[in-house]
Amino acid sequence: MKVAIYSRGIETEQQQQLLGLIDHLIRNDVSILIYETLQGIEGVSATDNIRFFSSHEELDGSTDCLISLGGDGTMLDAVTFVRNKNIPILGINFGRLGFLASISREELLNAVDALLMGTYLTDKRSLIHLDANIPLFGDAPFALNEFAIHKRDISPMIKIHTYLNGEFLNTYWADGLIVSTPTGSTGYNMSCNGPIVFPESGSFVITPVAPHNLNVRPIVVPDSNIISFEVEGRTEEFICVLDSRREIVTKNIQLAVKKESFNINLVRLNENSFLSTLRSKLTWGLDKRN
Repeated sequence: MKVAIYSRGIETEQQQQLLGLIDHLIRNDVSILIYETLQGIEGVSATDNIRFFSSHEELDGSTDCLISLGGDGTMLDAVTFVRNKNIPILGINFGRLGFLASISREELLNAVDALLMGTYLTDKRSLIHLDANIPLFGDAPFALNEFAIHKRDISPMIKIHTYLNGEFLNTYWADGLIVSTPTGSTGYNMSCNGPIVFPESGSFVITPVAPHNLNVRPIVVPDSNIISFEVEGRTEEFICVLDSRREIVTKNIQLAVKKESFNINLVRLNENSFLSTLRSKLTWGLDKRN
């Protein structure tokens, strides 16, 4: 078995858990690929069982799982390494909320045992793909959570003309516009009062950011649509966002999003579910009277 470990970086108090994870994998004859940023940690060095990787090209179909150590942002980074290689991602929450990385650090070794024994489930999650008339986001123009258009800093609001399969949908006078996947519906979309949708719903959620209209609300559309945009504004530039990555573009750019051609597999333990995570992480339905 071969397992990759990815993290943006490990806090000093978390290093023992990383070393315990590596030791547990080695004792179970697992080959380990470790992201290069962890190489400087004492006790983490190349051996017969351990080598390091620095890019997505060094991960291939022989990798059985990628373990993400961090928060949800780390999970979003991990997606750009896994891509269309069908490698499941196991998210361990070393951060704060941990909605995507929903397995706590105290459950780390139990989760690895489930991985080794095959007693886990995988959830297929759809992604969003960005097309533009100029190269954007290198060779990773996709996102697990959302695509967003946003005005720059303190510039005035922008006008975003939005189309579904070429048919006019609406003009949004707003600070920005979010197109969220079902997975991303609990992220930036939710913070802007967009609806939460189930991961398997096969939809996109279009949600304006601070709209200057009382009659504009989020809308859910099938993810079979191609959604395209034209942007107007008093400034020449605005921001395009894919998850936590951003590009500054000019307003004459042509943009369209659609469902990505591949899915991402997220590992979860049998006792975890989307609803239980809603309740535990976002206090869904919490009523102090009960």
